[in-house]
Amino acid sequence: MMGEVPEADVIITNPTTYAVALRYDIDEMAAPVVVAKGARLIADQIRDIAVANDVPIVRKPELARTIYRTIEVGRPVPEGLFRAVAEVLAYVYEIDRRARKVAERRTFGQIAQRAV
Repeated sequence: MMGEVPEADVIITNPTTYAVALRYDIDEMAAPVVVAKGARLIADQIRDIAVANDVPIVRKPELARTIYRTIEVGRPVPEGLFRAVAEVLAYVYEIDRRARKVAERRTFGQIAQRAV
């Protein structure tokens, strides 16, 4: 389970007791899948692995608790939680998109400076 955390798209926390890792590939999955979850020490380990691997962590206490209590690892998010999970993923994807643009601008700026 912990080996899946670096491949997660997001970690949702409550923020101290629970952590759930979700992965979603639009080409392969009908819905996001819970790839890891834990409480207390396991949640701490999930967060530590996420930080070490630049996996975004989002604090959504009620959503984290609900996913932890109702969805087993390896199972997709049920339809009733699609909207809440979609909002989190949209937020994360927007941050990733912005980060890529900033990195592209830096790279372009470095290339332009060398050309001068």
